Amino acid sequence: MEENTPFESRLDLSELHEGANRIREQFASVLIGQEKQITLLLCAFFSGGHVLIEGVPGLAKTLMARVLAASTDARFSRIQFTPDLMPTDVTGTSMYNPKTREFSYHKGPIFAQCVLIDEINRAPAKTQAALFEVMEERTVTAGGETYRLDEPFFVMATQNPIEHEGTYRLPEAQIDRFMFKLRLGYPDTEEEIRILQAHHTRPAFDALKNLKPVVDAGFINRSRALVQKVHVEPPIFRYITELTSKTRNHKFINLGASPRASVNLLNGSKAFAAIDGRDFVAPEDVQAVLIPTLQHRILLSAEAEMEGKRPDSMLQSLIRSVEVPR
Repeated sequence: MEENTPFESRLDLSELHEGANRIREQFASVLIGQEKQITLLLCAFFSGGHVLIEGVPGLAKTLMARVLAASTDARFSRIQFTPDLMPTDVTGTSMYNPKTREFSYHKGPIFAQCVLIDEINRAPAKTQAALFEVMEERTVTAGGETYRLDEPFFVMATQNPIEHEGTYRLPEAQIDRFMFKLRLGYPDTEEEIRILQAHHTRPAFDALKNLKPVVDAGFINRSRALVQKVHVEPPIFRYITELTSKTRNHKFINLGASPRASVNLLNGSKAFAAIDGRDFVAPEDVQAVLIPTLQHRILLSAEAEMEGKRPDSMLQSLIRSVEVPR
């Protein structure tokens, strides 16, 4: 595909590009490393998706979410998921007012614009189910009334992949509502030395207190509207479809990606291009977001797991097996 393909209209992505760079600078002032994961986090943020951040303790999962929230003036809320958390603790509840002799709805912490759900897999399925409607439809239904959340609305959730005591497996319907699953790995030696030096000077959460919003809610809404307008050539639609279709007909994959995954792959690719300052999607954009989009949506067969195969490695081989459009 030629990059100089003529378009009927060109998008001015300068505001989005500059805003993304300002947020990146905020991350760089607090976090060391994880640049690739930060870019993917911004892709989901600017395309209206939600993100599940997975990693062992001590990899700054919560800090990453807090930096993004601090970089905007959107209303922030943090919900610590625990085994005794009830659905109404998330969405809110109706309370009786003895003076008016009427029930009034008190909104829960989910009624924010940037929501951090810490350790999402520590709450039981009935509490996780409270997120189904709000993450997909941006509404909460209670007492026969439907309440719409303010835009922009963005959910970041964290979980520890190795701890099983006191945790609950996320239902497939819940996992599918996350646009990306980001896995945080250990820093290399040089990065860890820089982390120690930075912490010696000033702990990360102290630095977090000094962060100021660099973008506002209006900017986020404008950016999301621009991302939707990024140009996509017909061969890219076919390329995305062929990639997701491959997961449904693979001998080592029992559960393939759904059409919702294809839509998320498209939106993530558009955001990746827009953040890079381009108003068109290239195959490389699709490849860049494919693993975080699909790795939590496919279910490997028992044979694949016995052979030690992982979703990310399976998807890498899948990328190599599909012809790239030019």
